[in-house]
Amino acid sequence: MSNYKPQFKVKATYMRGGTSKGTFFNIADLPKEAQEDPKKRDKLLQRIVGSPDVYKQQMDGMGGATSSTSKAILVGKSSVPNHDVDYYFCQVSIDQDFVDMSGNCGNLSSAVGPFAIKEGLVDNVPLNGVCCVRIWQANIKKTILCYVTMENGMVKEMGDYYIDGVAFPAEEIVLEFAEPVDPSEELFPTGNLVDDLEVPGIGTFKATMITAGIPTCFVNACDIGYKGTELQGDINSDTAALARFETIRSYAALKMGLISDLKEAETRQHTPKIAFVAPASDFITSSGKEIKANEIDLHVRALSMQKLHHAMMGTASVAIGVAACIPGTLVNIAAGGGEKNAVEFGHPSGTLKVGAVIQKENGKFIVDKATMSRSARIIMEGYVHVPEGTMN
Repeated sequence: MSNYKPQFKVKATYMRGGTSKGTFFNIADLPKEAQEDPKKRDKLLQRIVGSPDVYKQQMDGMGGATSSTSKAILVGKSSVPNHDVDYYFCQVSIDQDFVDMSGNCGNLSSAVGPFAIKEGLVDNVPLNGVCCVRIWQANIKKTILCYVTMENGMVKEMGDYYIDGVAFPAEEIVLEFAEPVDPSEELFPTGNLVDDLEVPGIGTFKATMITAGIPTCFVNACDIGYKGTELQGDINSDTAALARFETIRSYAALKMGLISDLKEAETRQHTPKIAFVAPASDFITSSGKEIKANEIDLHVRALSMQKLHHAMMGTASVAIGVAACIPGTLVNIAAGGGEKNAVEFGHPSGTLKVGAVIQKENGKFIVDKATMSRSARIIMEGYVHVPEGTMN
């Protein structure tokens, strides 16, 4: 007698948000044991995405074998006052056995609003006009306001707004990261705008370490042997360079107080991010488009999950926007220095404009909000099939 058990199904929606893609779930649709037990939930999400995969291909799952596509998103009715939904972001390691929930995905934050409306999780949605979806980002305990255009009672997905890094246009979605740094927290965890970051065996680098959006360590491109105009192929094919970046990132995590032991960096790959900056110069994007120096304020390149990102992570964009608007940081200096409220930066796929509203109280920087525009759309909805016994 066969003891074979067929796969079971979980309702899911596959969406693009900004320059990322992920599998979205209404928390109420997850199997009961996955809702109650975080370990079972992680096993479920890993199997759905196709991890851990020793081949690093995620051939047997929804993931696309890059940090931008190895993501699962959980959304449910919010228990936090004055918020519509709680949003949990799960960065699924491609080849390692863990799910990192220490940070957020700014790009996919733009898809949370449309998904929440589609799932009926938002009250008082206007028939036409702009719906402000109030999102509680449960990983980092921050508020994100997602402004979604409605037309005849439906989310308007198609429009003429282009994002560099995405081939097709869609409707613009404005994101506002309210108080990305709690006034009680340190925006600069070391207390300095610029530090000397000592990395044994590699060198000592000037670094700006900031916690806005996502903990990020910025270094100067020229200090680590780069121009700041690099594309993915220039770095991701260089295993020695990737190892060097990971070592710098690990020591930055230590200096920022995110970890207390270097070993912890191995299971905390999502945060902090490591990025390098350079003054504006002409460059050719990954699609072959020429961008002139006078079209941007600076260059930023960032690594995500130990690889150079093909565009820019949304959360790192918040860090860039905030750091650029504070005179004296490496990001601000690369952008020409002085007072600013927004910058346009170059990344491998093109450019992105980010802004921040910052005030100073009693000598301390207070970030009121950071803003950027993204777009999102549903690619597919239905059910993902999961092998029986996955959560055992």
